[in-house]
Amino acid sequence: MLTYTFAKNIAIGFITDLISGFAVIGIPLLLFPIFNSKENKIINFGYLICRFIEGILMIIGGILILNPSLEPYRNMIYESIHIYFFIFGALFFYILFYRTSAIPKFISVWGILATILLFVITIIKLFGVNLNILNALLLPMILIRHQNFVLAFSKVDGNAIRKPPLLIKANCYAQP
Repeated sequence: MLTYTFAKNIAIGFITDLISGFAVIGIPLLLFPIFNSKENKIINFGYLICRFIEGILMIIGGILILNPSLEPYRNMIYESIHIYFFIFGALFFYILFYRTSAIPKFISVWGILATILLFVITIIKLFGVNLNILNALLLPMILIRHQNFVLAFSKVDGNAIRKPPLLIKANCYAQP
C-alpha cells in the first residue's frame, strides 16, 4: 500500500501489494502450530482469520492498481476495511506473544498499547476529527512495526520459540 502511495509506480505497487499480501497470510500460518494450545485456540484462530482477510484485501488492492479507474475502490479498501483487520490481527498477535512469553513482555505490552491507540485514533477519525496530533500519537505503532520488530527478538526452533542467545547473556556460557 505505502509503496504505491509514495512512488505512484503501478508495477512496483502491484508487486509489493501481492508480496505483502502473501506474506501477511503466510506468517500466521507458520506461527499457528507454535501458538496453538488449548488456552490460545480461539485467539490463534482469530489471528489467523484476521491476517488471512487482511492479506486477501492487500492482494485485491494490488490487482486494483492495474486499472487506474479502480483506484478509489483500492483506497476505500485500505482506508475503510483493511485497517480494522490489521488492528485486530495485530492485537491478537501481541496477546499470543504475551501469553506464550516467547518475547520479552515489554514488547508485547508495547504492541498491545500501540494497537489499542491505533484503534482509538482510527475510530476518532471515523467521526471526521482529523488533527495532526492524532497522527503524532501513532508514533509508537510506527516504531514497533508488528512482526518485523517482534520476530527480530524471537527465534523459531522446531516447535518452540525461544529467546535468542543475546537476550540470555547470563547463561550463555554456563552450559558445557
